[in-house]
Amino acid sequence: MGPRAETANVVLIGMPGSGKSTLGVLLAKALSRPFLDTDICIQTQEGKSLQQILDERGIPCFLRLEESFVLSLDCSRHVVATGGSVVYSARAMEHLKKNGILLFLDVSLPVLKQRIRDMESRGVVLAPGQDLAELYAERMPLYEQHGDIRIPCDGKGHEEVIRQILREFAVWRIP
Repeated sequence: MGPRAETANVVLIGMPGSGKSTLGVLLAKALSRPFLDTDICIQTQEGKSLQQILDERGIPCFLRLEESFVLSLDCSRHVVATGGSVVYSARAMEHLKKNGILLFLDVSLPVLKQRIRDMESRGVVLAPGQDLAELYAERMPLYEQHGDIRIPCDGKGHEEVIRQILREFAVWRIP
């Protein structure tokens, strides 16, 4: 059984550069809901950038930290932007789904390549030697598996994507 629509969080998932943080703020404003960005919360909690955490502690530690933070979330009626790597944790995804509608912001690889210029410094969980195309191939099945609603974003401005999400919500009867 899914979350109750009137108390459900709206959770944004997708690749780095898909617009989760930017669209999350705009969607929270459109829905009159609080906004929470898990990446910013982790940075604030740790007093370091995501890239510093990755550099100092490594990928496995970062993923445990991200999972732990997400599992500690206890909110309702929020718009939540997640880090792109949250889909690696089945426990975190299950927790987010318990009281959330998961929106998969689907952006194609060519568009992501245009958007992301600072892959090495933006705190992306990237294995040594892994490039964006390999990361995309690895994560896409996870986003598709966990997303309740897929939002194609290529060729659309922020406002158009927000209108598309609100149309989907009308179908889902999400207040």
